[in-house]
Amino acid sequence: MIITVVGLGVVGGSFVKALKGQGHEVYGIDIDEKTLQMAKNEGTIIEGFTDGKEIIAQSDLTIICLYPSLVLKFIKENKFKKGSIITDAVGIKSYFLEEAMTIIDPEVEFVSGHPMAGREKKGYGYASKEVFKNANYILIEHPVNQKECISFMERFVGTLGFKSVKIMSPQAHDEIISFTSQLPHAIAVSLINSDNEKYETGKYIGDSYRDLTRIANINENLWSELFLRNSDYLLASIEAFEEQLDLIKVALKDNDERLLKDLFIKSSLRREKLEK
Repeated sequence: MIITVVGLGVVGGSFVKALKGQGHEVYGIDIDEKTLQMAKNEGTIIEGFTDGKEIIAQSDLTIICLYPSLVLKFIKENKFKKGSIITDAVGIKSYFLEEAMTIIDPEVEFVSGHPMAGREKKGYGYASKEVFKNANYILIEHPVNQKECISFMERFVGTLGFKSVKIMSPQAHDEIISFTSQLPHAIAVSLINSDNEKYETGKYIGDSYRDLTRIANINENLWSELFLRNSDYLLASIEAFEEQLDLIKVALKDNDERLLKDLFIKSSLRREKLEK
């Protein structure tokens, strides 16, 4: 199968690294020639292109790993092979998916996807196939999608190391992602920015602070798009979080040990369920 990955950043780079040795013809498209040369030197792609229109027209599967604002632009500017499949790795779906479905050739299938894996660093140099190992993957089922194409993508991402593949609507995806992905980033940013820097903080942190703030090292261009294009769902998730934080504040103000313990017990039980 001829596979072309568009955008060899940390996610796209991880795709080509995970595909290495699986018997596919893998090509890459990126605006940075050094990135393409690095991938070619590592043997993760056969050839790299800064334009790629010719290879796109030959590809059986095109994986678009661009910012949300660039996905539609790329689809509009390229002609895809009839009978091929397009997928993407964008963290929001409702924003662009409906329009994308109206402009793609009816003989080309667009099965949108979201690998729940990545790193806080950006660029091909930080890509690794290991980030996909045992991670979760979300596939978006649109009413126009063919069932066999959804099934194909489910099997395909399984070969890359993902342990769980969930299939859902664009709206359901955006709602749950606002909670499981965007809210944690908002919390990490707020936590680290709330530091009054009275002390040399780095000398006093342990694993809890380190783990909670890891994702505060954030790609500002990508995540501002993700937040703003999913603001309704994200605001609802933030408000639900604030309600729970307010309960802790109430317990502290009222010296309510019972309430604190109840909240801690509830969170412990819920956390244990996530691992099952």
